[in-house]
Amino acid sequence: MKLDPFIKVENLKKTYRGNIQAIDGLSFDVDKGSIFGLIGPNGAGKSTTLKILTTLTKADSGVVRIGGYDVNTEPHRVRKIIGCVSQNSSVFLDGTARENLMLQGELYGMRGRELKTRVDELLSNFGLNEASDRIAATYSGGMLRKLDVALGLIHRPQILILDEPATGLDPEARSSLWEIILCMSKQENVTVVFTTHYLEEVDRLADKLAIVNAGKVIAEGTPASLKEALNENMIHISLDRAAELQAEIIENALSTLRNIFKVEIDGNTIKLRVADASATLVDALQILTAHQIHAVNASVIPPTIDDVYLKYTKK
Repeated sequence: MKLDPFIKVENLKKTYRGNIQAIDGLSFDVDKGSIFGLIGPNGAGKSTTLKILTTLTKADSGVVRIGGYDVNTEPHRVRKIIGCVSQNSSVFLDGTARENLMLQGELYGMRGRELKTRVDELLSNFGLNEASDRIAATYSGGMLRKLDVALGLIHRPQILILDEPATGLDPEARSSLWEIILCMSKQENVTVVFTTHYLEEVDRLADKLAIVNAGKVIAEGTPASLKEALNENMIHISLDRAAELQAEIIENALSTLRNIFKVEIDGNTIKLRVADASATLVDALQILTAHQIHAVNASVIPPTIDDVYLKYTKK
């Protein structure tokens, strides 16, 4: 028997003043304990969707239920079970990490030993122990973002909502932040919903994702299923001399193969977008040999989430 989704968004619509349609019939489900990614171009409706999920704004129509609670009729219950990390930092820069966490906990009604224990736990888990009593204004960008996420987790929420949490961080800081989020998600069974422009993060982290464009979900599924559904691969063939010198011959020869969608020539490398990569690679090498064009190396590159994103958004 399939359980009801922990987060259910159905036919959501939101129009801003000036007849700006931010969300136009958006729907998706999120299972309890999973990590769900929302991706799409700027202006697609991602941030507006998160504002509705966090009760910061109301939809014009549609249904949103979080943990069984309706965001319109039971917003106070929703707020108790969610943690939110916005694009802009909510850290009080003139306070220390410890002071920020203590204040946030008190706002959620936490007191005494319970609060102190939770603060110590988060400072340790996020690697902020040594800097816990330093003014936050002296922190690096990565440290500030870790503190932001820790603030969102202070009250042990069932759901953590993150709006582009890693934007502006260097690769090392991004990787460190996500390792901590993944660990906390597993340890505390927290459901995570996040938006990002770093598509490799979605591929690596999300159990399921939705691509949003013009206020609608245009593709949804696991990263693996969406890549597999493309039925496309890249083949890179390196030649013993510059392929540009033989570009016309190569393009004419390879265009006879039905499984090749695109031929691109870059220096001494031929790049092919194809279906049925194994068979097409053999056929392509045979054609090149027949035209006395000699390959020195060939590789098949599976599709990425970037390829999926480009296919559906055209951006």
